[in-house]
Amino acid sequence: MTRSEWVSTLPPWRRLLAMLNWRPVYDIEQETERLRIASLESEKRLKLLEQEDKRLAELESRLDALLLNADSSSQTPPATGSN
Repeated sequence: MTRSEWVSTLPPWRRLLAMLNWRPVYDIEQETERLRIASLESEKRLKLLEQEDKRLAELESRLDALLLNADSSSQTPPATGSN
């Protein structure tokens, strides 16, 4: 809610007082709330990225193990003797 929207919800006498006695407290409170919400969203995104990073690291280690196992178990085919 913007300051003008907030002022419009006040009764006329309070609106006049708000205009005469304007202080940036309301704007500061609104900006603080916006920053708090942005911080929470940022923390959520960071947690999701950390979970995804952990999942990808696990998949990479599994893939490395599979590749290592495939390399060690593969043998060169025997020579057929036909030249």
